[in-house]
Amino acid sequence: MKKRKIPMRKDLLTNTMQPKKELVRVVIDKEKNISVDPTGKKPGRGAYVSLDPAKIEEAKEKRALEKSLGTTIPESFYEELYSYVDHQKARKELFGDK
Repeated sequence: MKKRKIPMRKDLLTNTMQPKKELVRVVIDKEKNISVDPTGKKPGRGAYVSLDPAKIEEAKEKRALEKSLGTTIPESFYEELYSYVDHQKARKELFGDK
């Protein structure tokens, strides 16, 4: 059986290539709306960050997402992103890799 290629993306914070499943995409569309993209298919400029709550706090402090996406990001979005990442991390630990 042929081995499947694992899609890799660069983590915005660590500058390392990681499997796409281990990252979450943050996307900004033409209307400057910022959202979490769990499917990875929303149109717009995207940036990938690690599924680690500590890294989200680091991104907030360094303003890495703001620099990458070229806009100011409200505090409420960071809270939404943190809760999403925390939920995904807990889910991954509970159910394992799928």
